[in-house]
Order: sequence, then C-alpha cells, then structure tokens
Amino acid sequence: MEPATLQALAIWALQFTPRVALADDAVLMEVAGSVRLFGGRRALRDKVWGEGRELGVGQLAWAPNSLAALALARAGRENGLRGPLEALLDALPMAVLSAVRPHALTLSHIGCRTLGDVRALPRGGMARRFDKALLTALDQTYGLAPEVHQWVGLPETFEARLELMFRVDEASALLSGARRLLLQMAGWLAARHSGVTAFTLHWAHDVMRSREVGEGGHLTVGTAEPTRNVEHLSRLLAEHLGKVELAAPVGDLRLSADTVHRLTEASASLLPDNAVHQGETLHLVLERLAARLGPERVLRPVLTEDHRQEWMCRWQPAPLVLPRKPAPGPELPQPTFVLPQPLRLAMRGNRPIYQGELQLLAGPQRVEGGWWDRVSGTPVDEAETTRYMARDYWVALSALAGVLWVFQTRLDHEPAWYLHGHFA
Repeated sequence: MEPATLQALAIWALQFTPRVALADDAVLMEVAGSVRLFGGRRALRDKVWGEGRELGVGQLAWAPNSLAALALARAGRENGLRGPLEALLDALPMAVLSAVRPHALTLSHIGCRTLGDVRALPRGGMARRFDKALLTALDQTYGLAPEVHQWVGLPETFEARLELMFRVDEASALLSGARRLLLQMAGWLAARHSGVTAFTLHWAHDVMRSREVGEGGHLTVGTAEPTRNVEHLSRLLAEHLGKVELAAPVGDLRLSADTVHRLTEASASLLPDNAVHQGETLHLVLERLAARLGPERVLRPVLTEDHRQEWMCRWQPAPLVLPRKPAPGPELPQPTFVLPQPLRLAMRGNRPIYQGELQLLAGPQRVEGGWWDRVSGTPVDEAETTRYMARDYWVALSALAGVLWVFQTRLDHEPAWYLHGHFA
C-alpha cells in the first residue's frame, strides 16, 4: 500500500483502539483492552475484517505481539493464539520477518529456510556476522523482548482523498469510491465519539477535460441528527448524486466532515441484536425521503417557546438540525386535536353550548400576550396590527362531544366563548 493509504487506514483503525501504529506495509493495532468492548474476539475480528476488506485490507492476523502478527499475516495465517507461538513461528518462511530480508541470501546459503532455522543459529555468531537488528527482531517476534511503537495520533479534522481506478462519467457511479471515504470518516468519528450533521463530497475532473467545465464540483449532504451510520450516509449520498450531472469525467474524490457533534453512545442491550434492530429509525427514513422528494416536501413539527396555541409549533424541513435545547412543553394539559380556526359557540345565559350545555371541569388558564408579534403583509394604515390575544382557557365536558378545550375572550366588548380543541 502507498503511505497515504496506510495513514488513512490507520486513522480508520483508531475506532477500535487508541493504540495504532504503522510498520512496513501494515497497520498494527493493540486490541487487548478493546476485545470485551466489541463483544469478544470473534465479533471484533469480523467487524475489522468486514470493513477492512472494503478499504483494501488483504490479510488479517492475531498474535500476542505485533511482529508475530505481521509475520503470520504475510504467511497467510490468521490465528496466532491457537497454539504455542514458537511452534507457529518456527514453521513460517524466514522472509516474513522484515529484519531477515537484507540477509536472506546469506542465510539461504547456510541452509536457512524458516524462522526456526534462523533462530537455531548460534547467537554469538549471528551477532558478529549480522547486525543487531536481526537478533532484536527475532526476540521481539518470539516475545522475548519488549516492542516500542510510535502511536498514530487522531487528527482534529477529517479530510480524505481517493484516486479512482478509472474515470467515471455518471454521478451515481461515484458512490462506490465515496463509500470507502465514508467508511474512513465513520472510523474517525467513532474514535472521537462523535457524529456528523454535514459532510461534503468533492470531485476533480479529468486533466483532459475542456477548460469550460472547470476543475470539478462538490455536493454537501446534511442530516438532522448527528450520525456515523455508513449505510444511512451512503443512501443519503446516493439520493443526492442521482440528481447530479457531471460536466466531465471524474478521476479523484475528496470527502470532508464539515459539522461534527458529540454523539451520545447507546448502551448495549441484553436482548439479541435481531430483537432490537428491526428497521430504521424515523429520522433516517425522513432524511432519505427528503433527499429524494426535496427538503420542502418533508416537514417535521418543532415546538417553540410560545404559550399561544397557534404559534406553539412550527414546521421545518426534516433534514434541518433540530434545536439543541428543545422548547419546554406546556405545564397544563393540551388537546390532542386543535381546530385550524377556533369555532365560536352559542350561549345559553352565561354558559357555552356545544352539542349541549358544557360543564367546565378545570380552569381558567390565562393566555395573554403577542403584542410584540407584528402581522406581516398588512396595509400601511394597519401596520401596527399584532397577534395580541387575551384568553381564558377551560377544560370542558360535553355529554355528546366528550372532553373539549374552550376559551373565553377578554379583549372584545362582548366576551365570547370559542371551541379550540378536542381531547382524545
């Protein structure tokens, strides 16, 4: 692998352990402290291997130390914990150890073929004939000497690049390469215990392009809630790419995480996975529908800090981020169904009537205010018109209509009663 590819792979691996190092053509991970966190050795192995293959990982191996694991991986062996480490290593070709390679010709002339053959040579003679690095590497591989690593640090921001294997003419075909970048971003986000609410995919046009089409383009995708779910992000990106027409063939991709938020980690469940995860959450479905139909066609209600019923809720596009601090709910009971316009009620004496005389159960709840709220689009002579109101709300009972929400006005010359909602 190229150094840039190895570095990107190392950053992705930081989601599994903070101890990640680069050695030769491999990424090393110390996962002793992470096995239980990921549900055991087999579950961790499956997750690393499942995502790693999409990122270009060709071989995976486990062992008590990093050089032993690297040697096993180069030999095509995976499990270095199944039997005695010495027996496993002794049978491997000597070329699996990097420190042997500079002396491979000399060692082969004296009959060495495996690591066991090299280890069987007299240590004094090896120290005089070869450099100390060979003996040190042998001792470290067999667990007889400690290893020292320079751990990879987690960058503060994420930006990854990918050169496509062939030029792409259709925007939807960019998803295959973009998914690799999304996997890398998800690993970086997991290491930071965070999620993304906005990311941007940039593409660069082929160098043989016409000058008129420009150097490339970009597409920004937003989510309503922080997430690092690769499947969801891939589906969102696919919906947006389906609406893009490329001006020229694309040869390179770049992905950046624009808006990152801390993500609350969900506790593990005692139930089996298939009993817990049955379908997508609502906000994931809404975001995908909004990407397909347009953000203004899929709306969600959001509470606002207003005690007037008509302006207690507003609608916003589903992909927009919800307020970090939601508005507090009303203290008193609110009706399940609210009429679009309050219905004026008839009176019998001083009591309101709706399918019979109403019995007032609870109240009054005084709602007064709105002098600050100007009405838009009013004529010049009515420019000072506001949505000011003064109402006394009651919970009322109708023998035929059930429990109702009614109010009595206080601003009119003649106080009147109105029906505003129904309780379920």
